[in-house]
Amino acid sequence: MKKYNVGVIGYGWVATAHIPAINGTKQAQVTAVCSSRPQNPKELSHKYGSDISVYNDVDAMLANPRIHAVSVCSFPYQHTEHVIAAAKAGKHIIVEKPLALSWKDCQAMEAAVKKAKVKTCICFECRYSSQFLTTKAIIDNGWLGTLHYGEIDYYHGIGPWYGQFRWNVRKSAGGSSLLTAGCHALDALLLCMGSDATEVTSYDTKSKSKVFEPYEYTTSSVSILKFKNGSVGKCAAVVDCLQPYYFHTHLVGSEGSLLDNKFHSTKLGGLNKNAWSTLSLKPLDSGDVSDHPYLSQFQAFFDALDAGKEMPLTSLADALRSHKVIFAADKSAETGKTVKL
Repeated sequence: MKKYNVGVIGYGWVATAHIPAINGTKQAQVTAVCSSRPQNPKELSHKYGSDISVYNDVDAMLANPRIHAVSVCSFPYQHTEHVIAAAKAGKHIIVEKPLALSWKDCQAMEAAVKKAKVKTCICFECRYSSQFLTTKAIIDNGWLGTLHYGEIDYYHGIGPWYGQFRWNVRKSAGGSSLLTAGCHALDALLLCMGSDATEVTSYDTKSKSKVFEPYEYTTSSVSILKFKNGSVGKCAAVVDCLQPYYFHTHLVGSEGSLLDNKFHSTKLGGLNKNAWSTLSLKPLDSGDVSDHPYLSQFQAFFDALDAGKEMPLTSLADALRSHKVIFAADKSAETGKTVKL
């Protein structure tokens, strides 16, 4: 088993979740942090239990031959620059979502990664959550039959009480409600429906609450998707709601349905058709990065590196499929027209 030294680009809120998760894997540890703000290497090393060097220049950190991989935790508008630089330096790459704020930038990342032949892990970590590992297993086992309808929605009020708010309100930083946060729900919908989207129609709006006035873009959207196999789906992305966090999931198939942590299936004899059966999974119930299943995802990434393979579920190719639909949905909302994929 190889040991991987990892450098973190950007020391903010999300990096404080990435570092312990990386250190918690069997093979990897964070040995460097690059931050635009002054950091004390002794304090970081003590906090995370590994010997961490501090850089204030990304290129200088990437030039260190002892670093095998990087975790890009910078602002979304910096991701393209940092991913391309890391790929050119021959480092394997973990990238926070969203990948970028435009499809053109996503394609530039893809070209750089392919040229460098480095491996990637994109933080659509909800695919590694208890909820969606269980949900996908139920689908794959055929308990729901063939899905013809699915809706997965993201409700999370990102207001001044939330650390992300200070930069997320800018269109040049957050992009849209679907891109900045609802992308997790749309990505989960694509995972569950198991077919390529062929067209999307999206509508957007914004709360009248003064709490969300600083946002430079509409903060609620709903997207309707049509899939190649004839199924349809819906994804709402609402970051201006005043309610507890809710990752709504409802899948409907030829043999049963699933609703959040409940399901019914005609494939299982003896179930009460008038009542849901409850699954003992942990639902996604928080937007806090400390609650995200990074450890499971990063372990899968480093295991894949050991095997010389692309990681399952959340490689760059997986994320690009989701981002292509996201940007198409935002274009539909902006133009008022259906966008074909």
